[in-house]
Amino acid sequence: MTDLDVPALVPNWIAGQDRPSTAGRTFDKLDPTNGRPVCQVARSDADDIAEAIAVAQSVQPGWGTETVARRGEILRDTAILMEQHREELAALVSRETGKSRKDALGEVGAAIEMGFFVAGEGRRFYGKTTTSGVPGRAAFVMRQPIGVAGLIIAANTPIANVAWKAFPAVLCGNAAILKASEDAPLSAWAFARLLHEAGGPPGVFQIVHGYGPEAGGPLVEHPDVDLISFTGSCGVGRWIAETAGRRLAKVCLELGGKNPLIVCDDANLERAVQAAIGSAFSNAGQRCASGSRLIVFDEVYDRFKMMLVEATERLKLGPDDVDDFGPVINETQLDNMVAAVARARDAGASVLTGGGRLVDEAHRDGYYMAPTVIERASADAEISQSELFGPITCLYRVTDFEAAVTLANDSPFGLTASIHTVNLDRAMTFIGRVQSGVAVVNGGTYGSEPHMPFGGLKQSGNGTREAGTEAIDVYSELKTIYIHHDLAAV
Repeated sequence: MTDLDVPALVPNWIAGQDRPSTAGRTFDKLDPTNGRPVCQVARSDADDIAEAIAVAQSVQPGWGTETVARRGEILRDTAILMEQHREELAALVSRETGKSRKDALGEVGAAIEMGFFVAGEGRRFYGKTTTSGVPGRAAFVMRQPIGVAGLIIAANTPIANVAWKAFPAVLCGNAAILKASEDAPLSAWAFARLLHEAGGPPGVFQIVHGYGPEAGGPLVEHPDVDLISFTGSCGVGRWIAETAGRRLAKVCLELGGKNPLIVCDDANLERAVQAAIGSAFSNAGQRCASGSRLIVFDEVYDRFKMMLVEATERLKLGPDDVDDFGPVINETQLDNMVAAVARARDAGASVLTGGGRLVDEAHRDGYYMAPTVIERASADAEISQSELFGPITCLYRVTDFEAAVTLANDSPFGLTASIHTVNLDRAMTFIGRVQSGVAVVNGGTYGSEPHMPFGGLKQSGNGTREAGTEAIDVYSELKTIYIHHDLAAV
């Protein structure tokens, strides 16, 4: 059985084998809880990318002609292996992200469910049968692989992020190359081994490690990569769209969010506070679906603010199961957050709680950002418009429903949104008017399920959707078929 203990060196995975980088370079992966090295990681460059692409091109035609049902069986077996290794996978996730074992187990469970769902699509790889307007002609649509898929993921939920892209990419008959996040190499390393053990042919799923410009950039730029699927920042997403667009490669972008949670005057405030706390601070706020804008009706604003600040100040930070959330993924990200809060304060915003790095003895060596609540930031301020990807949220006071929806939509992003109200008419109107790819009533801004599409509007993506059956549309192409037959020859 596959050994998933943390290795001293996390290598690339090419052609079903461990490979060091061609230049022999490595970098240290640091533990976010204490800043100490966990392991070394292969530091890949364009030569490593080219090698992985050549292997992918050689194996993809054979994989693409395998039946979809058989591909689904291999993915189902992979999900079964993940279930058997659930504890080990969670330990890896916890080690590389600093999140607690219980949270890591939840993430692994979500990745497993994604695997089972996508594996089932191997028996539901639907096309379309229709009629033709021409006598003696049949018309239908079938799916076909795209070719070589380049997958680039973020570190916030590493094993779930791998599962969201790898399972549908491979099911559809593509050969996939994953550029793992440099901050979370262990989850991808483990997934590749389990897929191989489950019967995935060498070269069908490969991993290259390294920094974005050195490894991710060459993957995007290579002319033989037919699809780029990226989860990450808007700035990188724009560059990918422009670069891959020059050769008309297919692109799937799942980018940032500045997600609103509206609290109406008739809301259950205890439930709303609970949803706001989870949306803003769970996973250390490192969610594209994080609830970073809390829009509250004037009538309940002061009470909600008091309840929210009290609940925030009760939160415990650390890597253990008794803690509410852990550190952010690296020190650069932490420094950026602290600087953004300082700029907001200088611009006139008030920090109600938090606002800086934790420097007490238990936390000072790790990358811990205090859970932060801000008010009086203007709607057009940097902190109101830019994604921070950390445990920071802003409060906004509004007079009524119209003002709340207007403010919710006043954002360059449109990923998720939530409203808390017992008024059905309000809820349904909100669902129709809010500019987001996901809308929630009386819940948090996060919590997508594997059988449902996820993605956003405006700068939150390019209109594609991952998870759900819609992921199959990302990783396959449609082919229209016409068959002529002679009615007189019957």
